[in-house]
Amino acid sequence: MKKFLDEILADNEIGICSRTGGNPEIVDLAFDSRSVSEGTLFFALPGTHTTGNSFVKSALDAGAKAVVYEGELDENILARKEIAFVKVGSARKAMAPISASFYGNPSRNIAIIGVTGTEGKSSTVSFIWQLLRLSGHKAGFISTVQYSLGGEALANPNHTTTPEATIIQKHLRGMVDNGCEFAVIETSSHGLSPKLNRTGNIDFDCGVFMNVTLEHLEFHGTFEQYRDDKANLFRKLDASNHEKTILGKKVSVPSFGIVNMEDPSATYFIKATKKPVLGFTTEGKAGKSAAEGTEASPLPPVPADIPFLLARNIAAARFGLAFDMIEPHAIDAAARPLPPKVIRVKAPLPGAFNTYNIMAAMLAVSRLTGTPLEEIAPLAQNLVPVKGRMTVIDKGQPFELIVDYAHTPSSFETIFPPVRRRCAGKMICVFGSGGERDTEKRPLQGRVAAKFCDTVILADEDPRGEDSVALLEDIAAGSRDEGKQDGKDLFIIPDRPSAIRKAFSLAKNDDIVLLLGKAHENSIIYKDRTMPYDEIGEAEKALAEIGFCGK
Repeated sequence: MKKFLDEILADNEIGICSRTGGNPEIVDLAFDSRSVSEGTLFFALPGTHTTGNSFVKSALDAGAKAVVYEGELDENILARKEIAFVKVGSARKAMAPISASFYGNPSRNIAIIGVTGTEGKSSTVSFIWQLLRLSGHKAGFISTVQYSLGGEALANPNHTTTPEATIIQKHLRGMVDNGCEFAVIETSSHGLSPKLNRTGNIDFDCGVFMNVTLEHLEFHGTFEQYRDDKANLFRKLDASNHEKTILGKKVSVPSFGIVNMEDPSATYFIKATKKPVLGFTTEGKAGKSAAEGTEASPLPPVPADIPFLLARNIAAARFGLAFDMIEPHAIDAAARPLPPKVIRVKAPLPGAFNTYNIMAAMLAVSRLTGTPLEEIAPLAQNLVPVKGRMTVIDKGQPFELIVDYAHTPSSFETIFPPVRRRCAGKMICVFGSGGERDTEKRPLQGRVAAKFCDTVILADEDPRGEDSVALLEDIAAGSRDEGKQDGKDLFIIPDRPSAIRKAFSLAKNDDIVLLLGKAHENSIIYKDRTMPYDEIGEAEKALAEIGFCGK
């Protein structure tokens, strides 16, 4: 796209403090000076360890014609009269409205579903996208693992769940130009935080809340702030009138929220919007509560006047899932009660927890497209699991091998119990924890893993600037509290490929090995380098080394 700067800046949300220079034609946007080319508008963003102002000269040398910045710039740089300099109160906050304006406010031309939660976001986003396509609607999506601009899914090259505003708005414009009716966006707490404003100037129509547990306190500070930032997705539902022009036609897009009623914060999210909210529940049969038995915490009460879906008779096996879906309080057009329908759902997805993801996806697609649930349900048989989400690797080895992205105590409590119940041998897990991230969860990870697994092997995830061994010792402390002993059933092996090979050397017939935390990611980040890494590829290589190359 090409637009003159003054046209892009014609938005009172930007908060301009001063403006110098001409009115150059802008052909691209960038927040990384290495991505700048001729005609780019460069955002000099504040950072954790440095500031974008330090890279303005590099951006100008690469061809930037305009700079949006905060704070102070070198006078010699500001003296370049041919460059447009726009000083703002917050470069990050300004990036969203400027990006939306540059790309023609694409969210006004496509129905947008946002999915938030500590766990389950990527799978739910993918299932909504797949069900929309299977229903005959063209759709795109953005998630941690993959993205699509309307065609087949492509791998996400970054570790970021919700990209910066420039990337999101560019992708949305691509979806609109490709004729998409719907966009599904995985909305992380970082992406929803006003501090980063990545999802600013996006007119969301549907918000899906999966769960909220302890995570990312290094950024949000408190659990309450973490939850509050996530609830911004539901607040955004009230920020627009949902009158959009999609595929050249003016339409009124249904606007509503969807919540997991088993989560204690469900009511918090319901109260965050004036829009109608739907719910879903397994009555505790597919999550953490199912494993705790009589020790389970009581489920929160079902909020009054909330229509919801209920899953019962859940059967989960290694390669598939089946359950009965019931709408207990269905009503007809005249608000008269209808007898509950029982809809049988089958999907080639491992893990009982996928019941939550499937129900949330079905509710969203049914409501947005006006398609009855009984017509959506059979499409679940065609769903494809997300790479690195309970991915089974079978090369003929005598033990079962599963790769998953689980990296929080709550996700461990969700995936370990059903695997433990069907494991005839021993369970061996390999995982770590992200450096320069929430440290409170580390011993909790160690305790949960030690509780359910016979052997715990700790390995690098993304140490970043932290010492690998010291980081893993934080996790090991929790495992030792549960009785694990170093060198016997607890091992600290920072080099992840070596840790995988240690796990395989210990695995016997009927054992289950779980490789957790890296899944789809394509690198391991250290202080001084980023090492290319593919968990599934490394596992297959290690299996080949011991003679298992496939059936």
